[in-house]
Amino acid sequence: MLRQFGEDYIVVAVGDGAEDFNKLITLNSVGQFIYSELGADKTRDELIDAVMNKYEVKREVAEADLEVFLGNLKKAGLLDE
Repeated sequence: MLRQFGEDYIVVAVGDGAEDFNKLITLNSVGQFIYSELGADKTRDELIDAVMNKYEVKREVAEADLEVFLGNLKKAGLLDE
């Protein structure tokens, strides 16, 4: 579950996931945008395009940022492959 507290965004596990995940993840605005886009069931290329369009960055930057973000979600157990 994504919640906003002031200017920060926090990801909190709910339901069955809450038992296994006892941490909070703080997101910046880019992380919040990507996290929200994940809910739209987009492909990796569509996510990269969305980041490029929203933040006007080159493909390499958007792709690298996405990979880091997705890797962090996987390590936290919040994202399946």
